[in-house]
Amino acid sequence: MGSDTTFEAVGGGVLAPQGFVAAGVAAGIKKPGKLDVCVLAAHDAVPAAAVFTKNTMAAPPVVLSRRHVASGRIRAVVTNSGNANACTGDPGLSDALRMAEAVAEGLECAPTDVIVASTGVIGVPMPMDKVLPGISGALANLKTGTGEQAARAIMTTDTFAKQTAVRVHAHGHEYTAGGMSKGSGMIMPNMATMLAYVTTDAPLTPEACDKALRDAVDLTFNRITVDSDTSTNDMCCLLASGAAGGDAIGTDDPAYPAVASAILHVCRELARMIVRDGEGATKFIEVTVRGAASDADAREAAMSIANSPLFKTAIFGGDANWGRVVMALGKSSARVDPSAVEVVFAGILTCKDGAAFPFDEEAASTALAADEVEVLVDLHIGEGRSTVWTCDLSYEYVRINGEYRT
Repeated sequence: MGSDTTFEAVGGGVLAPQGFVAAGVAAGIKKPGKLDVCVLAAHDAVPAAAVFTKNTMAAPPVVLSRRHVASGRIRAVVTNSGNANACTGDPGLSDALRMAEAVAEGLECAPTDVIVASTGVIGVPMPMDKVLPGISGALANLKTGTGEQAARAIMTTDTFAKQTAVRVHAHGHEYTAGGMSKGSGMIMPNMATMLAYVTTDAPLTPEACDKALRDAVDLTFNRITVDSDTSTNDMCCLLASGAAGGDAIGTDDPAYPAVASAILHVCRELARMIVRDGEGATKFIEVTVRGAASDADAREAAMSIANSPLFKTAIFGGDANWGRVVMALGKSSARVDPSAVEVVFAGILTCKDGAAFPFDEEAASTALAADEVEVLVDLHIGEGRSTVWTCDLSYEYVRINGEYRT
């Protein structure tokens, strides 16, 4: 996807590309003063694509949005935080539709041109007496709203707003891709992340949007895990305003690789921010498995390691316990030769040929005290390779989730 493409970082996040407006307001769904309703809109119904959670308990907003995005064109995305509108039955689906209708009325478009997203506590009826006035307030502030406001309005347990944007040059044109996301816990997406919104002013076709988004998600949001849990509300969408001008860009257009690379870059940055902000996390961990029988095997092995509570707690404690790595490796479905496995913690070889390799424990502990830790596993079987991102598991994670509703 154009890995050699050069990007220029720009400000503005999801609003950096031309052709979009957004606003975030405090509607009272969360604590007083906390932004909790966001509307992101394009100038018209534009080419769009979205991917959603594979959780079979998918929330009503996901059910509704799957239908609406099927047309390949979307005008706006409305989000509320503080209430997931999940496991709420037919009333929940009705409330999601009312949210779409409220936005459609304000923008003078069809409700089917609106994607709906909700995030927060599961199983609680939607406070529509707060949500609908919040939508009205967001619509009234679209032209003056900022990317920062929008990014904050979709947060739940996040500790910072996640947004990024880049500019890219391709065949005489300048295009921008930007995005925002939220996510901190209940993260192992299996499609995307908790919520992520990507925009571009490139004139992508609906088909190009779909391919660019799916390819980017596969290499980014589907390579992260905080706690191995896939949410009922996960969604990632891409809207292409075409405001940068020029002819429509399909997947075979010479400009497509550069635009797709910019979208991939935005998704990668947002995905890494989610891991860095993992609930209670103190360390960002990159797990790479190479020498596997296939890329799929490498990915399976890497994710098994990254999801292991024992591995994650060992990193939290600064313990180069390679035994926890080989344990997690062995319980995966990846092909493994026990006599060939090699494990490297933060540049320090700890296991070779499937057995202990002498190393300086004190030096390893010092290396593992860094904010970022790399763990490399070589299976010495084939050419397969995959990298996933995760974080450590701390006491604070237990506190946050033990007190989530209190």
